[in-house]
Amino acid sequence: MKWAGAITAMLALPSSFTPLMAEAVKVADRLPIIWLHMAECTGCSESLLRSANPSIDSLIFDYISLEYHETLMAAAGWQAEENLEQAMHKYKGRYILMVEGGIPTGDQEYFLTIGAHGHSGKESAVKASENAAAIFAIGTCSAFGGVQAAAPNPTNAVSLSSVTHKPVINVPGCPPSEKNIVGTLLHYLMYGTLPALDVYNRPKWAYRLRIHDLCERRGHFDAGEFVEQFGDAGAKDGYCLYKVGCKGPYTFNNCSKQKFNQGTSWPVQAGHGCIGCSEPDFWDVMGPFEEPLGDALYQTVFGGLGADATADKIGIALLTATAVGIAAHAALAAVKPPKE
Repeated sequence: MKWAGAITAMLALPSSFTPLMAEAVKVADRLPIIWLHMAECTGCSESLLRSANPSIDSLIFDYISLEYHETLMAAAGWQAEENLEQAMHKYKGRYILMVEGGIPTGDQEYFLTIGAHGHSGKESAVKASENAAAIFAIGTCSAFGGVQAAAPNPTNAVSLSSVTHKPVINVPGCPPSEKNIVGTLLHYLMYGTLPALDVYNRPKWAYRLRIHDLCERRGHFDAGEFVEQFGDAGAKDGYCLYKVGCKGPYTFNNCSKQKFNQGTSWPVQAGHGCIGCSEPDFWDVMGPFEEPLGDALYQTVFGGLGADATADKIGIALLTATAVGIAAHAALAAVKPPKE
């Protein structure tokens, strides 16, 4: 019930759904999963392994049937390839395809050629996509191309959605939190449908709000209190990291609420700004990572007078504005002829 309550809250459902959540997962069949590795660092799999509610062992043995995962399965060689083929055949139209990493294409497609049959990564991804009940692109590399697709993109890497005609649900991040991976899976397990998506096919329950909206340093931003350089007094006092490159105002994700490693911490809490890794082309668009975006600068309220200064500075500013308004009204009254 503790797990069901946590998942219910994570999906922003009323607490009255907790018993229904527990019962639904209890009676549901284990969901067959095929997880493919493309051009990536395996960080998304590392994130998955840190799942706490449910734990990774509970997830694999109780809720899903992990049919193929190159870094977690014991099989190798011919046996591994046979497992993949058998899973696609046995669970045709019922398995979930999860792909980690960008897809090399064109003249560089051969970079991900593996196995005795010599299938390229693109061939494997396209074939597995054809009969999947749902397709999840796990991590920014799979969702948008990631660092592999950054200029000059020597491997012609593209997103998973670029090589298949089937709809793809993007769960970006470098890596995404384990909660976003598992939560999206469990949404499908419980409801048999895909979650509501934003314009980039990201689940709205996880990517609806900006990092900036729920950041613990937001009050310092509103007050105009910024870290000017790493290690200064502002950094020690937990001031806003915007001036040293935080991309939280431009990034849609729930890192500031869910955090990583079972809720232990996240980059801003550790003292470095968000780098915008859940956004398309972040490697090229969001850089340099430790400088503000020159073409999209944010301004604080009242020129830096925010929540921490309402009692004196903003109050004075508002009183001044009111006085100007009163004076203008008096001047108009003086020149306006009296009523008959």
